[in-house]
Amino acid sequence: MKTLLLVAVLVLAGSSAVPRSMPTVSTFSIVAIDPQTGEMGVAVASRYFSVGSVVPWAMADVGAVATQANVNVGYGQQALDLLRQGLTAPEVLKKILAEDKFEGKDGRQVAIVDAKGNIAAYTGPKAPTWAGDRQGKTWSAQGNILVGPQVPEAMGKAFDATSGELAEKLFAALKAGDAVGGDSRGRQSASILIVRKQGGRNINNDRYVYINVDDNPDPFTELRRLLSLNLAYNYANQMYTAFAAHDLVKAKTAAQRSVEYAPKGFNFHLQLGFLQYATGDKAAALQEFAKARELDPAHFPAGWKEEVKSDEFKAMSADTEFLQKLFPDGVPQ
Repeated sequence: MKTLLLVAVLVLAGSSAVPRSMPTVSTFSIVAIDPQTGEMGVAVASRYFSVGSVVPWAMADVGAVATQANVNVGYGQQALDLLRQGLTAPEVLKKILAEDKFEGKDGRQVAIVDAKGNIAAYTGPKAPTWAGDRQGKTWSAQGNILVGPQVPEAMGKAFDATSGELAEKLFAALKAGDAVGGDSRGRQSASILIVRKQGGRNINNDRYVYINVDDNPDPFTELRRLLSLNLAYNYANQMYTAFAAHDLVKAKTAAQRSVEYAPKGFNFHLQLGFLQYATGDKAAALQEFAKARELDPAHFPAGWKEEVKSDEFKAMSADTEFLQKLFPDGVPQ
């Protein structure tokens, strides 16, 4: 048995059990910063399984990184560590390339944005063609094994032309890159990562958006669905925070954004209905309650009874005229 094991080890060693050249992460991506909010992020798509587990890296108040092509995944954490030490994006890029001792450095592709808005990118001369990158004031778009330079160019134009928050601008850029051909091999996975200090849901979370479609023939449709849900829950979290601070107007505004992103969400409409009432718009409250009842008639009375117990909403339980409109068949007991 020992002899057989020794032979097996020698065979594996002689046949190079670990491939010298790993598959390239052929993809198109964009790294960007929103100077107004401080958000930074990466959006990426590829004909590659689970591209979100390899390419995007980001840390709030530090920077965002995309590492791809003949990828050195270590670039992600290494770049963030150097940015935390105070180096700028161009300085970090120069250092990680100089210190890269792994095979295939001339086939790498990497882009970095730091918290001050500095941008740096590199496309190695041996990155699989077509490969290249383009930069704008707040972004860098790049890719390899693409149909051509029109991909990063279209991404940059879409990013600049899209209004609203960074998540929407990144998604628009990704869609635009795909619309002009994207990865020449086709589609499989996509990811968006956005960070903002304490911007994520729950406590002590800087990940404002982190969604992944790992294996799907149409990853963009699924990515859009996940992004809308992610943003709906983000705004719901902002609503709860504002409500806890007794800022009902701010809470209502956040609830309205939640409904925009999740128009079929029962709880989102229910919560907005209460906030509309509490801020003096009874007609709008009735509309939201009607939508909630339509979406989930079985749970509407129970959800309503639970929420009306809150101090901010107790006045509703004594508003006879309003309750008659809300429950024409009688208030549920």
